[in-house]
Amino acid sequence: MTSTTCVKELFTHIIDEERHTSVKVTVVGTGQVGMASAFAMLTQGVISELALVDMVADKLKGEMLDLQHGQAFLRTVKVQASTDYSVTAGSKICVVTAGARQNLGETRLQLVQKNVAIFKHIIPNLIKYSPNCILIIVSNPVDILTYVAWKISGLPRNQVIGSGTMLDSSRFRFILSERIGIAPKSVHGYIIGEHGDSSVAVWSSVNIAGTRLKDIHPHTGDPDDPENWNEIHKEVVNSAYEIIKLKGYTSWAIGVMISTLCNAILKNQKVIYSLSTLAKGYHGIEEEVFLSLPCVVGEKGVGAVFDQKLLPNEMEKVKASAKTLHDVIKSLEL
Repeated sequence: MTSTTCVKELFTHIIDEERHTSVKVTVVGTGQVGMASAFAMLTQGVISELALVDMVADKLKGEMLDLQHGQAFLRTVKVQASTDYSVTAGSKICVVTAGARQNLGETRLQLVQKNVAIFKHIIPNLIKYSPNCILIIVSNPVDILTYVAWKISGLPRNQVIGSGTMLDSSRFRFILSERIGIAPKSVHGYIIGEHGDSSVAVWSSVNIAGTRLKDIHPHTGDPDDPENWNEIHKEVVNSAYEIIKLKGYTSWAIGVMISTLCNAILKNQKVIYSLSTLAKGYHGIEEEVFLSLPCVVGEKGVGAVFDQKLLPNEMEKVKASAKTLHDVIKSLEL
């Protein structure tokens, strides 16, 4: 606390120093996604301390001041920002959104080599100051960069998480809910595999109040489905491309998603989300790759992977997704 004559006149201190248990999260990258994530965590009361890191000092300071000036309307949060990674010290979670932006017409996989070089600088610095943190990777291509972060960091697999298809699954549930005419929270379904073109819609488990759509309409999601439910998955895959075409970037949905994920970790909620995790050994996957599977999320990160029962064709698609990712990983220089 600042020691001035005015402050001394206002208060009679009975302890030497105020101590509290900090719930600190770092966000690396103050672009649209990073700031949407930071803003969501502030407004949802997820954290007590926020550290922002970026290479562009002026923008970084501006974002910090903008957030600080709203403190009178929010739960009080200590907000700091610096180009120096020492500001991240003691973080429980480090969210990485930094990287080259996905351009119109550019696939997530085309981003990989540019962003690997960036990660070689970011990840060691985060681990230097927060050696026991949980890493959440959001930068694209997220599955490959989560693998890269795992290799560079030396952290156990449970502490390195990719945002993966958590948002894809939310998009899936929303579009399904629009077609059915109920709230998205009442539709249950997962997108797994790559966060990208080879993702897999698990139609076999899509259900409303425990009733599977396939029990009512066996061809739901099949290529020859006369009702064209499979078009919903195509819309999910194209969602990000469409938003980028319309507004130049995606931000709000991923920001709310990251805030929700951090909250689940910090409060040990043990909820299940579709997240990018080490997939070797699941569904016949033999390659050492990260891709999205239903994960139980708590204070240790990914505490368990749910043994989802897949149809043979769904399993083959997941294995193909793994192969697509592994083919890229083999070409990386780490």
